Amino acid sequence: MIREQIEEKLRTAFQPAHLEVHDESYRHNVPAGSESHFKVVIVSDSFTDQRFLMRHRAIYSTLSEELAGSVHALALHTYTLKEWEGLQDTVLPSPNCRGAGMLA
Repeated sequence: MIREQIEEKLRTAFQPAHLEVHDESYRHNVPAGSESHFKVVIVSDSFTDQRFLMRHRAIYSTLSEELAGSVHALALHTYTLKEWEGLQDTVLPSPNCRGAGMLA
């Protein structure tokens, strides 16, 4: 459910040419069904002439409700269409969990 909300908000805000939202919560020590860790790959020409920090801030602003709630982490991969074409559709995997949010 959270994944679908994230997708909808990002599609509305950025009109992406490509969007992937992966729930990576299973890779972390959280209760089943937590929907707390996500990887977002978004390709949008609305990012043209923006540094990565500005792109990420725009996404954080768009997803402020989710981040204030159950979403603990976002691995963001933000590209313009030209940057994406240069990558040949290759995105690095998310880093391993370093224990943040571990169950006691």
